[in-house]
Amino acid sequence: MGKLIDGKWEKRSIITNDENGAYARLPRTFENIISADNPIYTPDSQRYHLYISYACPWATRTLIYRSLKSLEDHISVDVVHPDLLEEGWAFDESYPAATRESLYDFKYLRELYQKSDPKVTTSVTVPVLWDKKTETIVNNESSQIIRMFNSEFDGLTGNSSDFYPDHLQDEINNLNEWIYHSVNNGVYKCGFATTQQSYDESVTALFKALDELDQKLSESKYLIEDNLTEADLRLIPTLLRFDVAYVTHFKCNIKRIIDYKNLSRYVKDMLAIPAVKSSTNFDHIKRHYYYSHKEINPFRIVPAGPQLII
Repeated sequence: MGKLIDGKWEKRSIITNDENGAYARLPRTFENIISADNPIYTPDSQRYHLYISYACPWATRTLIYRSLKSLEDHISVDVVHPDLLEEGWAFDESYPAATRESLYDFKYLRELYQKSDPKVTTSVTVPVLWDKKTETIVNNESSQIIRMFNSEFDGLTGNSSDFYPDHLQDEINNLNEWIYHSVNNGVYKCGFATTQQSYDESVTALFKALDELDQKLSESKYLIEDNLTEADLRLIPTLLRFDVAYVTHFKCNIKRIIDYKNLSRYVKDMLAIPAVKSSTNFDHIKRHYYYSHKEINPFRIVPAGPQLII
């Protein structure tokens, strides 16, 4: 693992903690927006390229949206190897479902960051939305990429499905904020905690949120009644990784998702959506978490289980 400092790769842990031992996620670096009004980045067919990891929940969001919004013929995609080691995310098509880097034949994802900005100081993360025309990174923040995918390419695809409708935006935003801090990032705060206190606080908040979500889903199919929204599509990648990796690897072991009546039903319903199912690769998920985080799993043993009943 490592980081770019003034454009040069330095091998170091990418796990960042504050003075209390709590995990502190770094902000993303590139946050340009594609829109018809943007003088540079307009929603053109076959102009943009998406780099993802099947293992990464944040990247998986963008892949789900690419499918839901009929963008497969308009936005191409490459998939990194699941191992995140000293050289960072790498391209190696010898691993099943991983690909080579198809635009420049780069070996490492960091080379795209360096091409975009030779002096950049940043962590090298997925997803990356790349512009083939200007040969630069447009955006590497998943929450912004899915908003662009949700609406900005509708004129190309004719797909007007809206997972962030005007009349539900306040409710979606409130759900997103709560779920991000307690669940999406909450599992990482548990797994990367370096003090007992920070772990205890994070795991308590995580399972309080899961209990509340289970109760909420006793009354509706999705988080907002029968409406599939952005809130669901941001939550489901975390839930799909929970029993496979987070219970054991991140010590989120008070309960499993399968132990929750309504959350487990919800996961099955969400996984029945073709865009969610096709974006989920449990082999990449297990391999990445157990093999990449040497600080947590120093012998890099990937467990045989669990047997998935979903």
